[in-house]
Amino acid sequence: MGRLASVLLALLILTAGCGAAAGRTNRALDDATITTRVKTALINGPVDSIARIDVETRQGVVTLSGRVNSKDEEAKAIALARTVKGVTDVKSTLQIQ
Repeated sequence: MGRLASVLLALLILTAGCGAAAGRTNRALDDATITTRVKTALINGPVDSIARIDVETRQGVVTLSGRVNSKDEEAKAIALARTVKGVTDVKSTLQIQ
């Protein structure tokens, strides 16, 4: 009986570890999807200097970096990023040229 309990406990621990790793993988895939969707929104949106905007996503938080032509373009880029499903926050380190 003790051996069976040990085996069951080991299986439980292994299964829990796999679930945590899968959660991290899913979050990374979600972040990659969010990044792609934000980039697509920027390409299709009214921001002229899109080629100079980099997008990074970590745990749903999008960071926009690079250069834009005006404060208005920065505001438009931030607003567009916020419309993307899965985005929990938008941070900007965009520089005005």
